[in-house]
Amino acid sequence: MKTIDELLAEGVTGRRVFVRADLNVPLDGTTITDDGRIRAVVPTVKALADAGARVVVASHLGRPKGAPDPAFSLAPAAARLGELLGADVAFATDTVGDSARATVAGLDDGRVAVIENLRFNAGETSKDDAERGAFADQLAELADTYVGDGFGAVHRKHASVFDLPARLPHAAGYLIATEVGVLKKLTDEAKSPYAVVLGGAKVSDKLGVIDHLLDKADRILIGGGMAYTFLKAQGYEVGTSLLQEDQVPVVQDYLRRAEDKGVEFVLPVDVVVSAEFPDLSTKAPGKPETVSADAIPEGLMGLDIGPDTRKLYASKLADAATVFWNGPMGVFEHPDYAEGTRGVAQALLDSSAFTVVGGGDSAAAVRLLGFDENAFGHISTGGGASLEYLEGKTLPGLAALED
Repeated sequence: MKTIDELLAEGVTGRRVFVRADLNVPLDGTTITDDGRIRAVVPTVKALADAGARVVVASHLGRPKGAPDPAFSLAPAAARLGELLGADVAFATDTVGDSARATVAGLDDGRVAVIENLRFNAGETSKDDAERGAFADQLAELADTYVGDGFGAVHRKHASVFDLPARLPHAAGYLIATEVGVLKKLTDEAKSPYAVVLGGAKVSDKLGVIDHLLDKADRILIGGGMAYTFLKAQGYEVGTSLLQEDQVPVVQDYLRRAEDKGVEFVLPVDVVVSAEFPDLSTKAPGKPETVSADAIPEGLMGLDIGPDTRKLYASKLADAATVFWNGPMGVFEHPDYAEGTRGVAQALLDSSAFTVVGGGDSAAAVRLLGFDENAFGHISTGGGASLEYLEGKTLPGLAALED
């Protein structure tokens, strides 16, 4: 895989360099609530601009249905990128149309432009190779060279991720190089004890990574909504908590396999419950109470791990040499149910382990709860991509960057 440093050594002055970034940031209207993914691509964009390239940044945002939708415009992300770069960033109001062509043609050496949301064109996400290829052909007309740096999208076989690199000389940006290096440490070079913390809503989203890590991890800690399927698999009632009933037999099999392999599964011993899901818009106080994980009352739902579980999990992380964490322990967006996620984050900081926060909601939680991102070993920008890499899957966007 060619690196951006090799590309820069060849010289990029005057060349149009297409940077496939991941600017898929959360928005409240037009206000960015977490700019972590934009900040992550700045080193690559700045290095190219400083070297005299004409940089064309492209990304998706959200899930528009193959047509323009103002709610998913990249305009706020373009403005924020400009602030972070300390330079004006031009913005094209379409992807491959008149505005994109004129904006790119108007770039001087060392300047940066962002084109509109790639998913406003149906060809970006099409499952039809010809349709995807046709869109990639149009994107290729905007550039001389391709740099892949949108790690959060490399698990997608999309036009700008998979098809476009085949049409242009290509290299991996700084972010992708860093992400791949870190993930190799979790797969090929992990030091023991190796602890994995998995949370989030659905156990089905994490089965693949659990399956793969049963041969690598020493202990796996479970929290979040997925924990209740594990508790149900142990024969406990879970009230109205989030439950994937169809996954109970699968989870029971995983628990048996883990025992056979000597991998310790650590499940909540107490949980914070309430009768209603909290109002995240107002964050109005709820009526939380803590109950034993094996005695969740009928009519109540689990929304966070409890204080005894927080202590238990901290003890299981204290002596770890490697920790991978993906998924919050509860509804961290509400203060009544944020302490479990806060407790895991603090336990990672208190340990001497190499710690990796696996993107998505976990990364957002770290920032929302006020932790210093630089205190962790690495905070990934791609939750889904990280998980699929750890499952041992071939990621289309990385395969496309191979020489």
